[in-house]
Amino acid sequence: MRISELRNRLADYFPDPDTYARDIVHSELGGTTVNGAIEIGMEPDEIWKAVIRHNPSMPAKYR
Repeated sequence: MRISELRNRLADYFPDPDTYARDIVHSELGGTTVNGAIEIGMEPDEIWKAVIRHNPSMPAKYR
């Protein structure tokens, strides 16, 4: 997965994906945000899996 696909997936599910990526800290990402995980070089598919774990009520069509 590319970073652009990760951002597209965030935009498909979250009403304000930029704020989500910037402000929501995930324990699943080691205590950082989506943007922080990208900056430290985490793989986008691992970030997406962490977003799913952080949002367990996410419908299957977004997973």
